[in-house]
Amino acid sequence: MDEDAYESLPETASSVDHMIAGAAAGVMEHCIIYPVDVVKTRMQCLKPDPNARYTGIVDAFVKITKNEGIFRPVRGMGVVAFGAGPAHALYFSCYEFIKNNFSGKYTPGENSRVNFIAGCFSTLLHDAVMVPSDVIKQRLQMYNSPYRGIIDCVVKTSQKEGVRAFYRSYFTQLSMNIPYQCTHLVTYDFMQTKLNKKREYNPISHCTSGAIAGAFAAALTTPLDVCKTLINTQECCNRQELCNKLIVQQQQQSKNLKLNVFLNNATFIRAQSTDAVLTAKNLLDAVRIVYLTEGLKGFYKGLVPRTVFQIPGTAVSWSVYEFFKHKLKKTEE
Repeated sequence: MDEDAYESLPETASSVDHMIAGAAAGVMEHCIIYPVDVVKTRMQCLKPDPNARYTGIVDAFVKITKNEGIFRPVRGMGVVAFGAGPAHALYFSCYEFIKNNFSGKYTPGENSRVNFIAGCFSTLLHDAVMVPSDVIKQRLQMYNSPYRGIIDCVVKTSQKEGVRAFYRSYFTQLSMNIPYQCTHLVTYDFMQTKLNKKREYNPISHCTSGAIAGAFAAALTTPLDVCKTLINTQECCNRQELCNKLIVQQQQQSKNLKLNVFLNNATFIRAQSTDAVLTAKNLLDAVRIVYLTEGLKGFYKGLVPRTVFQIPGTAVSWSVYEFFKHKLKKTEE
């Protein structure tokens, strides 16, 4: 087999082929490891309810299933599957198109600069579809969520916060996902040059490369993921405690200019339930809130479950994607 024969689908392969492979990979990735994502979201809560404080992944699973039912860890999976399919279809098709058409003299996948650029453009398309799904998903994942289901969450969020609430974290997610995806893709292709030099279909190398790339990228971008979770959920887990703590800090440090700027940007509003709700309008608000409430360690809340989530998630994603590429090529031959 030619050294670059496997790396790309046949020239006759259309964007639809890449989309099918990408959609399958995305749905498998997000759904199989979804329960761990629930744990990650809850462990990133700045001031969790006393019943939602966990010492680790196993402790979280035990308490969630015991106190909330065995199906609680999969609540909201439907919206993820609905969003992940088209989001990953656009992501992989864009990535393959740029990689295969702009690598120049290099074998597609071996030009790190082109891979980086491909990752940036792919992420722009991916997040445009995935961000609203993430908002709904994370609000349903939180302990004692006020929403009965996906439709109820969409309706109530739209009524209270407007449609813009579904894209409030878009630029934050981009600021996280662009470095995440670029690190992920560059690391994956780097590992492939080491483990799969002939660029053949090799399930073990694809799985291993995907796992390493996902873990490294996830650990690197955890601080931004914490901020994204805060913006998406607006701390519906234990809002009153969070707001009370920040109000006390406001009173104690009212002469601090930086805090005054923060309080002007991050405003308090009243929900229908009369609970005080802290609104993180953007990434800067979120960074300040996390730092004031938890300090630097707050930016690494949920690091372990996020990494654990990404290792099998990206391993499955790349394995499924490369499998579909392999099968589609065989079909063409």
